[in-house]
Amino acid sequence: MASLAPLPSTKEQMEEEPPKIEIEAGVDASAATFTLHNEDHTVGNSLRYVLNKDPHVSFVGYSVPHPSEPKMNLRIQTVGSSATTALHGALGTLYEITAHTKETFDQAVAEFRKKQTDAAQR
Repeated sequence: MASLAPLPSTKEQMEEEPPKIEIEAGVDASAATFTLHNEDHTVGNSLRYVLNKDPHVSFVGYSVPHPSEPKMNLRIQTVGSSATTALHGALGTLYEITAHTKETFDQAVAEFRKKQTDAAQR
């Protein structure tokens, strides 16, 4: 049986891990390609959807270069505002959507459990 290598310390991990988001700026601030590390279609498609709703975004697309590479590329082109501002706004909107979804789910689970408890006590 092969032995496993020891896990690197937190300091070693921080030195080896790339930043969460890398920015490859375009000709001006209205266009940029962002590389999000350790993300996939789940975040890519969600961000694409939210960014398409922004009236300042003229183009948005994402790709996952290869399933074995833990990264996603996101291209944003805007009219009037910077691509970074558009991404920041979309991330905030996506956070609000997921927080609302989690709150709604937690409330539904609590209601279900209360009904189950009430039914068991009868």
